[in-house]
Amino acid sequence: MAVSRVRLGMIGGGAGAFIGKVHRQAAALAGGIDLVAGAFSRDPASNAETGRDCGLSAQRVYASWQALLDGEGRLDPAERINLLAIVTPNHLHAPISGAALRAGIHVFCEKPAALSSAEITELAHLLAQGKALYGLAHTYQGYPMVWQARHMVQAGAIGRLRKLHVEYPQGWLSDDLAGQGNRQAAWRGDPQLAGQGGCIGDIGTHAFSLAEFVSGQRIERICAHLATHVPGRALDDDCAMLFTTEQGASGVLLASQVCAGEENALKIRLYGDKGGLEWRQEEPNSLIHRALDQPMRVLRAGANHGWLCDEALRRIRLPAGHPEGYLEAMANLYADFALAIGGSRRAAAALPGIETGVRGMAFIEAALASHTSEAKWTPLGAYP
Repeated sequence: MAVSRVRLGMIGGGAGAFIGKVHRQAAALAGGIDLVAGAFSRDPASNAETGRDCGLSAQRVYASWQALLDGEGRLDPAERINLLAIVTPNHLHAPISGAALRAGIHVFCEKPAALSSAEITELAHLLAQGKALYGLAHTYQGYPMVWQARHMVQAGAIGRLRKLHVEYPQGWLSDDLAGQGNRQAAWRGDPQLAGQGGCIGDIGTHAFSLAEFVSGQRIERICAHLATHVPGRALDDDCAMLFTTEQGASGVLLASQVCAGEENALKIRLYGDKGGLEWRQEEPNSLIHRALDQPMRVLRAGANHGWLCDEALRRIRLPAGHPEGYLEAMANLYADFALAIGGSRRAAAALPGIETGVRGMAFIEAALASHTSEAKWTPLGAYP
């Protein structure tokens, strides 16, 4: 029996928006997904232009997200969207997600899932009541060698985990870009649009989620310091913290958007009593394995490398030596979502979902609390 293609709608991602184009390219690369509707911008001209660029019928380019959900709801079920990608500023993530879930539409949302624990608790309640699926765009979880690292930790390749070091330095906000008219920088620095966390919410959550995903351990408590280095900026642009996991491993997390000269240097290192692993986003096809009293080895991604774990191999498209990167990682999340809509439990379990969002919100709130507290350690709280 032929598998039905996924009918995708998109909110946000109009002309000049980086992440919307990435989502569209990734969905096309994943296969089995057709973009059929959108509300890309509040500016009518930009909205119409993006719709034309995407080859959409003018009747399915809507003026607002409310109009999209209303208009699609009037169509025959075999024609209307069944997956909605939300690529707006943060303050709209929870309201749009909630409305789509109530309409029975699957949701794939940029992170964070919400601006507060109250909002995300409501989303979790909606998901528990309905049958719609929910995914968060933690793109780095789509990389094959991230899954290989997770597999090796679980298989005991580095022994009992002792130490984690995860860092995410960027340099793009080293200047006051918001004051220079950069829209991406402007909304990320506005608490009403981005939430109470700046750097800690934008990229710190990626580092946090990666640490928990690869290690398989939950971070239990943190000791955080947040800073704002650019005058006039309302939210943090730099953060550093110590943490411990529930199993007793210790760690360091660094995230900064004012590391001048850095591009997108997410990196994780894990050390156990038998060795260590290192993965860098800027060279994602390599995974360094260090064993105690043995030479270092570099494991490389490649569809012809049968010794990689199954979860890594199913996310690789090309033989070794053919680089795959950020778009392919995002495409892997879309491919898993399409399979999950088709009924694959394995794919559904692989998606970063509401639990990842809940943990991310716990992390943001604990970091903010820790920064303003005189206590040495701040627990993440009673979160799932």
